Amino acid sequence: MKLNGLRWWVIALIALATIINYIDRQALSVLWPDIVEDLFPDKDALERKQIYANISIVFVFAYAFGQAIFGKIFDWIGTRLGFVLSIGVWSLATVAHAFAQGVLSFSFFRAILGIAEAGNWPGAAKGNAEWFPTKERALAQGIFNSGAAIGGIIAIPLIALLTVYFSWQMVFVVVGVAGFLWLVPWLILVKAPPGSHPWITKEEREYILTGQRKSGAENNGDIDEEYNPTTLELLGRKQSWGVIIASAAIDPIWWLFVFWIPIYLNEVYGMDVKSIGIYGWVPYVGAMLGAWFGGLLAQNRLKAGWSIDKTRKLTITIGCVVMLPALLALANPGAPVIAVLIMAVILFGFQTAIGNVQTLPSDLLGKKAVGTLSGISGMAAKLGAVGLTSLVPYLTADGNYASAFIIGATLAIVAMAAVWLLIPKIEPLSKPE
Repeated sequence: MKLNGLRWWVIALIALATIINYIDRQALSVLWPDIVEDLFPDKDALERKQIYANISIVFVFAYAFGQAIFGKIFDWIGTRLGFVLSIGVWSLATVAHAFAQGVLSFSFFRAILGIAEAGNWPGAAKGNAEWFPTKERALAQGIFNSGAAIGGIIAIPLIALLTVYFSWQMVFVVVGVAGFLWLVPWLILVKAPPGSHPWITKEEREYILTGQRKSGAENNGDIDEEYNPTTLELLGRKQSWGVIIASAAIDPIWWLFVFWIPIYLNEVYGMDVKSIGIYGWVPYVGAMLGAWFGGLLAQNRLKAGWSIDKTRKLTITIGCVVMLPALLALANPGAPVIAVLIMAVILFGFQTAIGNVQTLPSDLLGKKAVGTLSGISGMAAKLGAVGLTSLVPYLTADGNYASAFIIGATLAIVAMAAVWLLIPKIEPLSKPE
């Protein structure tokens, strides 16, 4: 049996895994108003916010650790088994949230969830590098990243709806089961990499593998050996630090909204879980459109003959420039409808940029090192998110989130600078002579 367009089926499954990933992680923030009333009824508003922030920080620390180790795991055991391990464990952890009784148990289950969910990102980057030619990688990454946005769109109203029929404990069980169901088509479809997959057509195999050859090959047709540095060698290259710093700067902007949209709407506008379900999904529509736009723009420019360097830098810069005024405008948005629409613009800009930031490891390194750099940069990104998340309760103690959004605008500038200054030319690296 041959399956046309097999690479698109693979990336669609990875995007679906990302949707499930975001439903699972968003459940806590959406359910939090009900959880605190059940488990922490005697705490005041600031104490409740600090408890939520502390549990979230545990998640992000674990997530950072998970990105570092799962980058290596995916390089060791491959994309197929790496995803099985990642999504299997995170689905178990989601179900376990139903048995949490306080800060300690919630933190423990969030830590397991964070470690396992982190595998989704280096796994997607590695899968992208394996299954797509260079000119299609940004679009593939955009499709994958749109899964995060679609997960955000679906998660908030879905979880709010489930609370009508189930307790918060049972909601965790229901959303956790979805990950186990995903494993079935993944194990059936992704039998091997494209070079040896029994269902791939000869034409698609040749298209993928030919398109992965280095653009710097000599005219005589000889292909340079891919550069797969050791971790120490990788960290000695300034281009690697461009990826790491850009990731560490830009990613906290996303987490600022993933963690705090429901809490922000609850605190600033007095919304309960069901009202949050009405408003809270809107910003993720912008994120979904941005993921598609960033991927399609990059693909269009590459097909038009632009270099990878020019294409990536343009798209990342556009995304960051879109975010800047919107983050500043959110300091005083007025009505809740205006606030969520501005958030949609911010997340549009973020997703426009991030898909191309996340393709940088595969632009720079060979396939055996992509997961490592993706994992390290992902860990740095989550440590940046920890820093901002830990500050939010103190920055917003008076209910004003303006300073948090100003910090977000500053981080967008840092991300742009890291790419432009530390990666003078985005192209496959070669071993130093």
